[in-house]
Amino acid sequence: MFDTLAEIPALSLADQASDPDGFAQRFGQSFQQFGFAVVRDHGIPQPLIERAWAMTKAFFALPEAEKRALYLDGAGGARGYTPFKTEIAKGATHVDLKEFWHVGRELAAGHRFAAQMAPNVWPDRPEGFRETFLELFQAFDDAGDRLLSAIARYLGLAPDWFDPAVKDGNSVLRLLHYPPVDADAPEVRAGAHEDINLITLLLGAEEAGLELLDADGKWLSIKPPEGAMVVNVGDMLQRLTNHVLPSTTHRVVNPPPERRGHSRYSMPFFLHPAPDFLIETLPGCIDGARPNRYPSPITAHDYLHERLVEIGLIKK
Repeated sequence: MFDTLAEIPALSLADQASDPDGFAQRFGQSFQQFGFAVVRDHGIPQPLIERAWAMTKAFFALPEAEKRALYLDGAGGARGYTPFKTEIAKGATHVDLKEFWHVGRELAAGHRFAAQMAPNVWPDRPEGFRETFLELFQAFDDAGDRLLSAIARYLGLAPDWFDPAVKDGNSVLRLLHYPPVDADAPEVRAGAHEDINLITLLLGAEEAGLELLDADGKWLSIKPPEGAMVVNVGDMLQRLTNHVLPSTTHRVVNPPPERRGHSRYSMPFFLHPAPDFLIETLPGCIDGARPNRYPSPITAHDYLHERLVEIGLIKK
């Protein structure tokens, strides 16, 4: 028996313009208590979202051979297609029941991060796929900047503190398809895990299945209002804040039997800092009661590589 997550209030990002400190407090408190927040009025245009859903469903409906031709073996799933049953949660015994597509940041020729951030690959169809998802990537990026500004205020930092950290950041837009599952399927659609990045912005959580693990060890189901975005803390932000903002374990469970014949689609945007950003504990998050858990800083690139090995996307 799962509880619903009525405790997480849906916040309006539109309030940030008139009351930036008030919004920052409400958003930060939700992050500190749950590691998650629900955000309405996020600024991503609804027609763009609807176009992106249509493109996502059309792409995953393509023949398997056509999709697999866009799989880059040895690339760690950073760009393009990753087939069904490839990724596994850290410590899990069953692979995840999903296939996905990754869109990254477009870099100018000769960019200093070209070695760490691969160029995008694009399918020939559906028509307009590239234009749609580059536009959506930018819209997510803009919303993420606004939310990071609120986090900075909550932590007592300058509102633009994260700007240089995420300029040319290694963020990834993931298009996810969880196909229908058998009635007796032993796996969960996505095993219990934490995200690697700073924050994750998720569209598509209205379809049941997303659950988070609360501080009491109970799984709570998340069902945001239609059109709202679910935002959660990633491990990089948890490390940066010395666990003041916790990266909460979450999963996607198989639906009830009557919904197992339906696909589930979602679009998470994993907001990453630039590869050379040094993840070093914020001084304001260290005190006598909370000693520094991470005395040795690490670059975002090295941290990401460590974690991709753990989840099976990069082979040692």
